[in-house]
This record gives sequence, structure tokens and C-alpha cells, in this order.
Amino acid sequence: MRRHRTNNSSSADSEINLTPMLDVVFIMLIFFVVTTSFVKEAGVEVNRPNASTAQQQESANILIAIRPNGEIWIDNRAVDVRAVRANIERLRAEFPESSVVIQGDKQAQIGLLVRVMDQVRMAGITDVAIATEDQ
Repeated sequence: MRRHRTNNSSSADSEINLTPMLDVVFIMLIFFVVTTSFVKEAGVEVNRPNASTAQQQESANILIAIRPNGEIWIDNRAVDVRAVRANIERLRAEFPESSVVIQGDKQAQIGLLVRVMDQVRMAGITDVAIATEDQ
């Protein structure tokens, strides 16, 4: 009785090696993750006041929102004015070259805005801007 040998070497050669393609996809994924800039939001929308002398801010790592009812939002969380300094110091540790933009509502109290700016400066950040709308 004769046994027929099957030619397994031809089926092994016909498979496509996916390793180089996976390497390229992995490298592209790393490239896109590294080059992506992440935008941090304050957590709420505010109606910013209009200003005819407004200037475009290049970038800001820390956003603070002040609502008309006196709520202060940093990093998607409502915080008390006494906790602003600690939150800014924590965020500054993550981004040493940080700048702060305060998004104050038109109806927000100016006294609260000044207190928030004071807390930011006591946290060691002198680059503070107030967000406005262009007219």
C-alpha cells in the first residue's frame, strides 16, 4: 500500500506574513498619540464678555471657568475659591510651563474674578489671561 505525501511546503509559502504590516501600524499609532495635542476644558460653558481689543492666546494648559452663580470650575470639577490655589499647584506640577485662562461669565462678580486671579498668582503662575469674545 502506497501512501501519498502531501506537499505542505506550498501551503506554508502561500501565507502572508503580517508582522511587518503590524509593525508599521503600531509605529503610526505611536506617532499619532505623541503628536496629538490634548485640550483641557474647564467643564462648563460661560457667556464671555465682548472686548474690541481682545488678542488671540496661543495656548493655555489650565482653564478656569467662573459661572454667574459664583461656581468655579477647574478640570471638569466645581471647586471652592479656597481650593483654587491647591488645584492650580497640582496642575502646574503636571505642566511646569503652564499658563492660565480664566473664562468669566458676563454676569460673574468681579470680586470673585479678582480672588481667583490672586489664588492663581499665589500658586506661582504669573501668565494669567481673561477670555473674551471678539466684537
